[in-house]
Amino acid sequence: MQMSGSAEIARPAAEVFAFVAEPENNPRWQSGMRECRWTTTPPRRVGSRYEQVASFLGRRIESTFEVTALDAGRSITIETRESTFPIRVTRSMRPLGDARCHVEALNEGGPGGPRRALVA
Repeated sequence: MQMSGSAEIARPAAEVFAFVAEPENNPRWQSGMRECRWTTTPPRRVGSRYEQVASFLGRRIESTFEVTALDAGRSITIETRESTFPIRVTRSMRPLGDARCHVEALNEGGPGGPRRALVA
């Protein structure tokens, strides 16, 4: 499964990146997200991990994510390390002047085995 989306936001790219690269903000802007918390200490870098609880199709999904690529202020890629719903997420920002940016998100993955039929 692959899903992507993009939007222009009337905020500086660095500010938007700081918000979307902080998993603890996820419940504020992602439906189905219940809670997120870092399990590694700062600074945030490739290899940093966090735990997340979400709801999808009425089911509770607990996952551990790891930052697998980071271009500070521009893009971040996270991948599940423990989950019933393996996924890789890349979020990228591109400045459009001082006060606007273009944001892109690419989500790849999904449930395997018998769960695949639930989302197919």
